[in-house]
Amino acid sequence: MKKIIAATCLAGAIILPGLAQAREVTLTTQLKRYSGNDAYLAIYVTDASGQYQKTLWVAGKKAKYYKHLADWARGSKLSPSEYDGVSGASVGSGDTLKVSVELADTLIDAGYQIRIDSAVEDKRDARADVSVPLTREGAGKPAASNTYVESFTYDL
Repeated sequence: MKKIIAATCLAGAIILPGLAQAREVTLTTQLKRYSGNDAYLAIYVTDASGQYQKTLWVAGKKAKYYKHLADWARGSKLSPSEYDGVSGASVGSGDTLKVSVELADTLIDAGYQIRIDSAVEDKRDARADVSVPLTREGAGKPAASNTYVESFTYDL
């Protein structure tokens, strides 16, 4: 009987997290006009204490430059499994990056943040160029930075 109960508990522990609801979230990042090469961006989620949790998108195809996205690089440990399938081309001056990602509902209104690290060759790198709380109230409201991002919004 104990084996049956243990097996049932184990099956529940494996299945229940898979039942957590996720939603499609659209991330829109508009860059400022600047002179120089295209920007590399890492868009990721941190917990309330600023600890890296998950990569949402990486703009820039050459992984050798990812180290310039310092906070994201440290949190993700630059593990290819963290960015495989969620990366694309770098983003040019004045251009807009718009991507849709899956995000667990449990992250919304729970103290998590969306952050963007940015870097442009021969210019300064920007850690947490954008940092916004992941809340229902903040959805659709633009956030700006002092470096490369003109505005960033997420739509739930």
